[in-house]
Amino acid sequence: MGHSFSSRHCLAATLLLGVAILGGCQQGPSSTQNTLNPTQAGAEPVRESELRAYCPAVTLRDGTNYFRTYERGGEGDPDRIVYQASIADTSRACKYGADATTMTVAVAGKIVPGPKGRTGAVDMPIRVAAVRGDEVLYSNLFRHSVTVGDTAGATQFVFTTADVVIPGGVDPAVQLFVGFDEGPQGGR
Repeated sequence: MGHSFSSRHCLAATLLLGVAILGGCQQGPSSTQNTLNPTQAGAEPVRESELRAYCPAVTLRDGTNYFRTYERGGEGDPDRIVYQASIADTSRACKYGADATTMTVAVAGKIVPGPKGRTGAVDMPIRVAAVRGDEVLYSNLFRHSVTVGDTAGATQFVFTTADVVIPGGVDPAVQLFVGFDEGPQGGR
């Protein structure tokens, strides 16, 4: 079971933790416009109203938290699984603008080799979508590649996108979804 975290995975995990902390700082709206001191030199001041503003939680739809790849011609056969990826945690953070809200969305998970597992790149289709009722505000299908260097254990991954833009801002009617999606390649 000898696999190790690369510095890239540690950086990504640190980013996910930071996004989780920021995402947890939400409560009801407030009219207070106090500015809090930034913790890092050169960082933009954060208003208390931004910390208390609504930022939609990330939701996984049923059946989208795992993804399997099979040996060619072996679709559906558990003895011919090459990899199974699963999502273990999600997070988000919102940055509020005058005309839109920009969200950073992070997904953490792991890839476990199956009976036909091998080392190499695993491409995972990860969709991020935001909806308000029946209206799709944002939808993008990403191809996230992770290199599996050892078939004796799990390989962890973190996927982050910082450009989820919701025109007109967010309110409690906005829902944010992430998950694996084997739909059409490449697009919105």
